[in-house]
Amino acid sequence: MTATTPTAPPNTAPPDPMRRTSRAAGILYLVTFVSVPTLMVFEPVRDGAEFVLGTGSATAVLWGSFSELVVALAGIGTAVVLFPVTKRVSETAGLGFVTARVVEGSLIIVGVVSIHTLVSLRDDVARTADADQGSLVTTAHTLVATYDWTFLLSQSLMPVFNALCLGYVLYRSGLVPRILPTLGLVGAPLLLASDIAIFGVIDRVSPFAAVAFIPIAVWEFSLGVYLTVKGFRPSAVAALPPAVGAAAVPAPAIR
Repeated sequence: MTATTPTAPPNTAPPDPMRRTSRAAGILYLVTFVSVPTLMVFEPVRDGAEFVLGTGSATAVLWGSFSELVVALAGIGTAVVLFPVTKRVSETAGLGFVTARVVEGSLIIVGVVSIHTLVSLRDDVARTADADQGSLVTTAHTLVATYDWTFLLSQSLMPVFNALCLGYVLYRSGLVPRILPTLGLVGAPLLLASDIAIFGVIDRVSPFAAVAFIPIAVWEFSLGVYLTVKGFRPSAVAALPPAVGAAAVPAPAIR
């Protein structure tokens, strides 16, 4: 009879759901930056009526609008993924963050629809023999104005509410270094002042508007990097109140 030596079970720690949550949120935050090049891609659309009449290529514009669609979905994803965590700190702020992200994503999609409608006019109407160029140019300006205002409301105004809601939760809980939410909480009123000034005081592409957006951009990018690489602070996670309805985990028996 051959004796067998029992083998110890592999020492593998169970996966940490909070680490998965933070990594997913961080990656989604970084994905929201893929549309930054569209500021240059859409310049031919904004600069004149030639685009709707067939000048230039629509391929880059379509790729830019696709990247904005990705940003809309990724932005909503950040709030949905983080909600189980944020509601344990403040359900009001957590719901506010989800709502702001949904409004932001919806407005971005409206802007994408405006761009695609403009491309459809260019491809399907402008090239017909009886096309009225004056009407096409007027419609093109209307669609561009729609995109510009949805961009202002979605990607400039809504980040103010995102930063206030999520920044409050993260600062209060200490889940990440407090310098990160501080950037958001300081940048939010600065960006709000810039957005209000755009309504008849300054141009939306003025230097002041660009500078006012920097703290929010740094806050969101830094948060994405930190959550992806480091995750939530374990001590802060341990201090969170238990999730509603979560079953108590019995302590392991000591043998």
